[in-house]
Amino acid sequence: MAKQSITVDGDEHMVREDTAKSFRGVHWAFLSIGAFILIAAILLLTGVLSSTADDTPAKTPGQIEAEQRR
Repeated sequence: MAKQSITVDGDEHMVREDTAKSFRGVHWAFLSIGAFILIAAILLLTGVLSSTADDTPAKTPGQIEAEQRR
């Protein structure tokens, strides 16, 4: 079996190729989940901030229907 080197806590370890691939896969999965959470948080915050920056009061459903009938 082929051996590959992985770094764990600053120390390099020689492990089998399949173990090294799964080690890297887990790190990529955590990185991807973290990026998804970060992007979702940014989108949520921009939506909240943009809705609070709007000075016009919210319209009731009745007001919206009345405008659509005109």
